[in-house]
Amino acid sequence: MARKDWSAKLDRVTFRCGGCDSSFSAPPDLIEDDPETEYHPYRYFAHCPHCGAQHQPQAKWERSLMAAHQAATGPRTPEGKAAAAANLAGHPTPEEAHRTRFNAMKHGMNARVATFFPAKPDGYAFCGTCDVDRHWCQAQPACVKQTEIFMLHHAAVEQRNPKHLGKIHADLIAAITSALQMCLQEVLGTGVVIKTPRVELSREGHPVTLVFTNPATGLDEPVYEYMANPVFKPITDLITRLGLSMNDLGLTVKAAEGAEDEGLGTLKLDAKSRESLETFNTRMLEATQAMRERLGRAGDKTRSDPVFIEHQAQGDGA
Repeated sequence: MARKDWSAKLDRVTFRCGGCDSSFSAPPDLIEDDPETEYHPYRYFAHCPHCGAQHQPQAKWERSLMAAHQAATGPRTPEGKAAAAANLAGHPTPEEAHRTRFNAMKHGMNARVATFFPAKPDGYAFCGTCDVDRHWCQAQPACVKQTEIFMLHHAAVEQRNPKHLGKIHADLIAAITSALQMCLQEVLGTGVVIKTPRVELSREGHPVTLVFTNPATGLDEPVYEYMANPVFKPITDLITRLGLSMNDLGLTVKAAEGAEDEGLGTLKLDAKSRESLETFNTRMLEATQAMRERLGRAGDKTRSDPVFIEHQAQGDGA
């Protein structure tokens, strides 16, 4: 980066309002000398056009950029330029290329995201917690945050790497869990059972609350209907879809008993009674060979039996 001369006064400056936290570019209303600042001996102030705050200072990022331009030198000698070129040898690495390959997607992705989320500062529900400057956001074709989400999903699909979506999925799971907790708290606060007066239509079509005479007091009291809180069903459906069953978590009585009875039905041998795998294989091989010899002797005995020989001779003669 070549050194840039910032000794002359600027005709247009970017300001940052401390009252409404907005940025704007305008000619300065007030210029003060600042000889102690080497890179630019002037300070700029302007009135905010949004909230009317007086004498708002120049944006800090623009001052820092001016200082960086003034401090930048870069190589000037052939040796220095050769050394700078040598530093770039081998770059970008495969990892750097893999990480930056989607930088060119931003312009096209902005156009695609704009069909769903055009730039509309404070026009969406999630804008209340967004930290993007509203005036800068207004100049973009699409919502910056949604563009980032779209790009992460495209990168995950094209690279077949779901790790790109790890943070998004973690935030989503945390939000769903928080919503589930709020639903449970609402149910506990409202009541598990909801009691409402029973209302029916009269012959004239007017709603009438049903009452009965209490024999103990002789007063008319309303007839109530009792029903489970209707929020129970969506809560149970959400818990089921999230896989948060108590059985999976090992919190049911059956799961606890299963853990205790896990060793039942098996022989519990001490260290002396345990048999090594090699010894067991040897014993099984000997038993198999002995069984083969027994089967051979049984076959010889059957073939030498007089009754079997006579029966076989009759069959051959027929």
